[in-house]
Amino acid sequence: MLVDQKLPNSVTTALSHLEERGFDAYLVGGCVRDSLLGKQPDDWDITTNAWPEMVRSAFSNYPVIDTGIQHGTVTVLIGHLPVEITTYRIDGAYSDHRHPDLVQFTPSLRQDLARRDFTVNALAWSPSSGLIDYFGGKTDLEQGVLRCVGEPEKRFEEDALRILRAVRFASVLGFSIEAHTAAAIHAQKESLREIPPERIQKELVKLLCGRDVENIILNYYDVLSTFIPPIQKMAGFEQHNPHHIYSVLEHTARAVASCRPEPALRLAMLFHDMGKPERFSLDQRGIGHFYGHAGLSAQYAKQLLEKLRFDRATIELVTALVKWHDSVIPLEKKAVKRWLNRLGKEKLELLLQVMTADTLALAPEYHARATEIEQTGFMIRKILEEQECFSLKDLAINGQDLIGIGIPEGKQVGDILQLLLTGVIEEKLPNEREALLYHADWLKGHSK
Repeated sequence: MLVDQKLPNSVTTALSHLEERGFDAYLVGGCVRDSLLGKQPDDWDITTNAWPEMVRSAFSNYPVIDTGIQHGTVTVLIGHLPVEITTYRIDGAYSDHRHPDLVQFTPSLRQDLARRDFTVNALAWSPSSGLIDYFGGKTDLEQGVLRCVGEPEKRFEEDALRILRAVRFASVLGFSIEAHTAAAIHAQKESLREIPPERIQKELVKLLCGRDVENIILNYYDVLSTFIPPIQKMAGFEQHNPHHIYSVLEHTARAVASCRPEPALRLAMLFHDMGKPERFSLDQRGIGHFYGHAGLSAQYAKQLLEKLRFDRATIELVTALVKWHDSVIPLEKKAVKRWLNRLGKEKLELLLQVMTADTLALAPEYHARATEIEQTGFMIRKILEEQECFSLKDLAINGQDLIGIGIPEGKQVGDILQLLLTGVIEEKLPNEREALLYHADWLKGHSK
């Protein structure tokens, strides 16, 4: 149960400031839910029967921002902590399936809580009144159930993003979705097409990084397919390969859950086999193959991440990880240095994590390959510790050195540096200044 001393001083100040002036003041929504779950809330929201202008007057000595004044919300900065304060309200029609066309202020806390999405988010608490729970949210929280407040169809018709928020909450919290709510999610999923891609993006990332993401992908892939269409083909697509005892979708869900909850990694695992259904072929023995699926999967990743308005760096990283996910990196120093040259340390280490997650989603008898991948990681660290050369910046000479021995400035300088680097990586040349200059002088007379 929430208690005063667990609250930030700024929140306690805001609550008491309103109550001392005769207004109701309740913490509401996610901060109450998370506190009851033993988590530290990221945001603090207060609901009150004071109208916005009354709130502004009550906090005249503090910076007040009209963050959503048309919906009754102002943000008060108390000790550098933003506290959102919203007037009790009843929402009107949602013609855009996202925002109410108008709101009506009400003196009733119950009416305000009745408009909220899920019972676990319709909890309110104040120091004087304790926990207010009109819709069974505390019981649902204790039982790990996500349930709409009132009729799910109406809640999702009002705001289609709630459909994706439901599966995101279920993934993050590890909750099951109540049957009536789940049925409405499946029935009304198409309305997600009306939601701006930026909003979809944020919910998708949180969903993928949730602890129950595997179950959510398997049970709500039809919801995800409204904005990632190729997922639909992955469901039930058997791979007919001894490595793969799961369908493409089942393998993908397991792979996503097998890597650490970092957005780029989990996005890469979601997309890594997306091209398989279109690249499927059976050989004469009846074994399935997917030649070229990594390249097609990378194309899907790029197209769909762009559509969802991901930033360029994320798109480039995820696309690269998908493109190279099924590569084989021989466990030898020269090969590892070639890959370090191609991808760099950070990206290569992420690729190894992708390969490990992919391996752990195979048939159990093939999980041993994860140990080989781990040994590749050890070799990377040894190469770095010994400061071995695998990039131009590590080379013992540079372009100015080549110009100094008479190689004309321009393309030839770059070409010779690359040849020297290749020689060092392949351990045919030592990374020593005199030896490299001697070889460069020889190349000067033998390269075009």
